[in-house]
Amino acid sequence: MTTTLENKIFGVEPATFAPLALDVFHFQYRHNPLYRSYTDTLGIDPRTVGSVSQIPFLPVGFFKTHAVKTTDFETQTVFESSGTTQTLNSRHYVKDPSLYRESFVRGFEIFYGPVSDWCIIGLLPSYLERNNSSLVVMVDELICLSGQEFSGFYLYEHDNLYRVLEELERRGQKTLLIGVTFALLDFAEKYSLSLHRTVVMETGGMKGRRREMTRPELHDFLSERLGLQSIHAEYGMTELLSQAYSSGGGLFKTVPWMKVLVRQDDDPLIVMEEGEGILNMIDLANLYSCSFVATEDLGKVYADGSFQVSGRVDNSDIRGCSLLVL
Repeated sequence: MTTTLENKIFGVEPATFAPLALDVFHFQYRHNPLYRSYTDTLGIDPRTVGSVSQIPFLPVGFFKTHAVKTTDFETQTVFESSGTTQTLNSRHYVKDPSLYRESFVRGFEIFYGPVSDWCIIGLLPSYLERNNSSLVVMVDELICLSGQEFSGFYLYEHDNLYRVLEELERRGQKTLLIGVTFALLDFAEKYSLSLHRTVVMETGGMKGRRREMTRPELHDFLSERLGLQSIHAEYGMTELLSQAYSSGGGLFKTVPWMKVLVRQDDDPLIVMEEGEGILNMIDLANLYSCSFVATEDLGKVYADGSFQVSGRVDNSDIRGCSLLVL
């Protein structure tokens, strides 16, 4: 059955999403002891689950305390969240890294076209300085696939990055500068540019290094300093294998095999397909972990499936994109 499910994930369409999600739910209920125990504890009979809003969502905190694995497999890689020295980090045990690769490559190309058209520049110093970052794995693979001369990670080499961006602009080369928030701010404070062929994408993350800023404040500053009409953003989680993207304004859109729902803060079992509350993520690519994750991100889901992130639930750990609020 796993092969059948894998073959269906990336070809899913709106009309087939719900039936496939229910198939994945039943598969994970049978083969993920932790998820089955959680579902049973809630008193949910899987035979009564008939819609995506009725599927139980595993609280993201379980990834800090348990190995969330569907089927008994030999782990090929472990992704770990950034967090801080005071927090317990999430760990995502990955059975097949090629499933992650297919997810992020397909996802990128849905939004931006062939990777080979782009020069990919990563400005991710804090992530490169630790092991097991899923974001670094993604950007590194996109860099390799781009095949462009100047693609690569630039760490703290701001002078070199400035010269490279100017040269790429002169050549008319489509460029993606994807960076952690504090590093983009450090660069933009030092240099002013007028970028026309470059997309700047923030991945979130201040990690206590700078004064906290709202997402509009951040985007306004970067836009002014770098000569851009909008700042793009990536929404990803260590616990998932897929990403959502925003082309501006903090409004994220998902890939076809993802769906975002919203739960009420006073009753997490009340889940809606649109509205304001706490975000629940469905990621069908997360087949061998858990595809149904209750995050700690506050936000709003719209009728067309797009969503915004407005902050974090009180007392939840601060990490990644959660440090930016609308």
